[in-house]
Amino acid sequence: MNSSVSNEIQSITNGLAGRLIAEGILSNDQARDAEQDARSMGVSLIRYLIDTLDVDSGELAEMASAEFGVPVFDLNAMNREMLPEQQIDAELMVKHHAVPLFRRGHHLFVAVSDPLNLSALDEFKFAAGINTDAVLVEDEALSKLITDLAEQSGGFDKDMNSLGADEAYDLEIGDGSIEEDDDVRDAADETPIVRFVNKVLLDAIKQGASDIHFEPYEKDYRVRFRTDGILREIVKPPRNLAPRLAARLKVMSQMDISERRTPQDGRIQMKLSKKRAIDFRVNTLPTMYGEKIVLRILDPTSAQLGIDALGYEEGQKALYMEALQKPQGMILVTGPTGSGKTVSLYTGLGILNEPVRNISTAEDPVEINMAGINQVLVNPKVGLNFAEALRSFLRQDPDVIMVGEIRDLETAEISIKAAQTGHLVLSTVHTNSAAETVTRLLNMGVPAFNIAASVTLIIAQRLARRLCGHCAEPETSVPQEALLQLGFTVDQLGTAMIKRPLGCGHCQDGYKGRVGIYEVVKITKPIASAIMDGANSLELDRVAREAGFNNLRQSALRKCAEGLISLEEVSRVTTD
Repeated sequence: MNSSVSNEIQSITNGLAGRLIAEGILSNDQARDAEQDARSMGVSLIRYLIDTLDVDSGELAEMASAEFGVPVFDLNAMNREMLPEQQIDAELMVKHHAVPLFRRGHHLFVAVSDPLNLSALDEFKFAAGINTDAVLVEDEALSKLITDLAEQSGGFDKDMNSLGADEAYDLEIGDGSIEEDDDVRDAADETPIVRFVNKVLLDAIKQGASDIHFEPYEKDYRVRFRTDGILREIVKPPRNLAPRLAARLKVMSQMDISERRTPQDGRIQMKLSKKRAIDFRVNTLPTMYGEKIVLRILDPTSAQLGIDALGYEEGQKALYMEALQKPQGMILVTGPTGSGKTVSLYTGLGILNEPVRNISTAEDPVEINMAGINQVLVNPKVGLNFAEALRSFLRQDPDVIMVGEIRDLETAEISIKAAQTGHLVLSTVHTNSAAETVTRLLNMGVPAFNIAASVTLIIAQRLARRLCGHCAEPETSVPQEALLQLGFTVDQLGTAMIKRPLGCGHCQDGYKGRVGIYEVVKITKPIASAIMDGANSLELDRVAREAGFNNLRQSALRKCAEGLISLEEVSRVTTD
């Protein structure tokens, strides 16, 4: 690209940055950093924003259209019968992230999400033999169209077969053996495999997925994302690529690629820019038809959103902040796996993380790296379990201690001792409610008086799918009697804005993102007395309700009445 074209593109990009700033989508600092990072990565600003920042692709397309003079096209409203009968090779669509849509005279109109994707226009012009013009579309819709078209035509198989997969690497049923390890390592280094795996990881980040599943079966292979708590199939690569994909992921995770008989754990860090990196916690599992690999996405920025972004009600937030400011005591967060406990804990640590405090954590694994905090990865194989780490912390002049999970009596006793001797302790327990957390500690063997004296706050939580703000519509089909039976009060129904999911181009299924549902219980004198008197979980729950603390169902109903979540989600994530 000559200097005049480069300068022209740079000036156009600067104009787009100005529009983004004017619309309040980016701050001045964010725009400057984005332009610098895009330049250093050798990509356009639009491509950078699509791949790395949470910028609405629809808004970005509209602004890019105004800036570049390229028309916007709505793929979601398109009739696919209008596509050219002689479809361009799927390999070109995947390679250039573009799709030829229709012909008008001697012009072929190509759908792109980046108007500076000049190489796509040139390649399609050469392939079709006619001039090409760009139309701007939303990136998410474009990605889905490319996948659908490629799969329907068999082009995706062709594209993936072009990665170099051949019969020498087929897995036999019930046999984990493949060719020589050197060959597998060479296969993992092939650029197309690298490109495909990187794209899957980036797509998962863009879609807000929490987990990625690479799954081999007898006759096929699939990749699924867990998004908003729900697993969805994303793509089905050819079955014979299973060993190469596994090898690539194991190399990236610094695992032993020759070991296919036992599970392994590893970690991947993907740098999206100078200032943002995403960690992936990786686990392999030998199955009957090969290694299933699951990646948990650990985004450090999720713990930097601030407490206001987590969905606490004002009263609940005030209770959490009050407990964090105490010089000693224990804060326990409880809930099932995937309920957001880690983010809640790290948000609290972020509030406490000041130069005047010495903060140490014992974790398995360390999910989010946080500067200024002494994070310890427990390793039971060498004798460093949670209890041993806690003993060492107490000899390190701590102010705040975080224990990843209280699993046994020894860890519980040391944590409680620390909470009673001038230290603030944060931890998690796997139970369903605040009351059950107390009974779990009692069942471990912790004396009731120690629980009543040391625990200051218990937070039980779930994550519910948030209704899409673009398409949610009023729920009018449920009779009032059913709503009252669900738990709504008459007063709530008088002002409730109950909505239901519909589905649109922004969300596909009516949901977009998640919101926290919380039960926040302060250990008041009446609750402490009930604990001392040996109350069971039902009795403790009743005392907490009498003290004015909402349970999970009540909190979920409030968010439903505000139009944030659906009735379906209330029933899915909470019980009566």
